[in-house]
Amino acid sequence: MLATAAVQGDAKAFGLLIARHYDRIYRVAWRVLGAREAAEDMAQDVCAALPAKLSSFRADAKFSTWLYTVTMNAARDRLRRRATRARANEGWAETTKLAQAQAAEASADQEWLAEAMIALPEDLRETVALTLGEDLTHAEAAEALGVSQGTVSWRMSEVKRRLRAMVEEQSV
Repeated sequence: MLATAAVQGDAKAFGLLIARHYDRIYRVAWRVLGAREAAEDMAQDVCAALPAKLSSFRADAKFSTWLYTVTMNAARDRLRRRATRARANEGWAETTKLAQAQAAEASADQEWLAEAMIALPEDLRETVALTLGEDLTHAEAAEALGVSQGTVSWRMSEVKRRLRAMVEEQSV
């Protein structure tokens, strides 16, 4: 039997086995996968994997039946991988949409904040620039601005009050 010879390592028998059954492998792959290129790829993959898989062939069944099983398993694996990639792509698409929405929101927030800062008096903008922008303590900012630490604390409190008022005004 040709399959038995191929199992025992006969390369010529293996070649004949592939030649006889390639169309069958391809047809099954095409019917299951529904696309010519995918079927061609899978048929080639099955043929490439057959030398290793032949050791599991038992001569008590027809070779074609065994080959159908191998081909169907390969098709199922391919469909599972396709579904996994599709789910991963959906996940990436959702993540990308979320990231874009967050970036747009952050950009809008930054624009609002820049406009709000321009609306503040110069002394308050300077104080915010040093305490929040440069992460200075109130004491360090006071020294740099030539004012008392209490003045810096009051200015920061005034900035918060004015920003809250701007937000409330825009919400109405």
